[in-house]
Amino acid sequence: MFNPHWLLSFRTLAEEGSFTRTAERLGITQAAVSQHIRHLEKRLGPLLVRKARQPDLTPEGKALLEYCLELDKAERRLHLRLSESDTDGGEVSIITPGSIGLTIFPHLLAMQVANPALVVRHRFAPDYEVHDAIAQNRFEMGLMSYRPDDPRIAAAWFAEEPLELVVPAGRSGDSWSALTGLGFIDHPDGLPMATRLLSRRFPGNPGARHLPVRGFSNQVGLILEFVARGLGFTVIPQYARRAFPRQNEIAVVDGDPRIVDTLWLVHRSEWPLSRRARRVIEELSRLLAAAGGGSTASTHGN
Repeated sequence: MFNPHWLLSFRTLAEEGSFTRTAERLGITQAAVSQHIRHLEKRLGPLLVRKARQPDLTPEGKALLEYCLELDKAERRLHLRLSESDTDGGEVSIITPGSIGLTIFPHLLAMQVANPALVVRHRFAPDYEVHDAIAQNRFEMGLMSYRPDDPRIAAAWFAEEPLELVVPAGRSGDSWSALTGLGFIDHPDGLPMATRLLSRRFPGNPGARHLPVRGFSNQVGLILEFVARGLGFTVIPQYARRAFPRQNEIAVVDGDPRIVDTLWLVHRSEWPLSRRARRVIEELSRLLAAAGGGSTASTHGN
């Protein structure tokens, strides 16, 4: 563990570029600043290239500065997490797959606008990253498309999300030959989703693996750009389709059977959600239900 006074002198020196200004800013002598830097260099090696005008950071110095900045971020996160009793302020951290993330993100921003003391930290990630982030306590809560079999993680039903077959507006998608003619727009979860839906919707056909692929994107917000331009069809979760801004350029092909996924609200099992996190989830649940998402999320499940 490094002496915090040494680190403060180093970071201030990196910002000011001058031993004199650093000493003035910290209210100590230049000799004290120099001594702090020497203590650090004894342990880490040269941190500065001393020049006539101002010192430059060595690679070791740049690494130490990054370390100092990470400490500051960690301290701010600690203060935010400790303000448990405040439902209108503090940090709410949530990690979600792209589809539901596209839907809830504008609502999260609206909540922060209405409550400026609230700090929203949101990350888009596939299921396996959501699982790891919650297990390692990097985010307070997350959403997943399967219920994790992990005793460290509590899970509660949050919403249902159908898979949809989406084609360009005015094009047919009610036969296997029509889909083959269009071609498939792939994405990271595209083939499994297409296999699950199309194998039931069009039994007896060769399967999604045999469809010609006309495009690919790993950005959920861009997948339907291909479809809107008539370049092919895709299979995508409903929330991702609803978030697309130009609904008149795409069409959903209805049919049976419907394939519906469950979205699970997850968090570390030994730590209940904070009051502000529960408030955010309740508000998101209400907004999704009003929009036809059918969510009646519980914040107590396991």
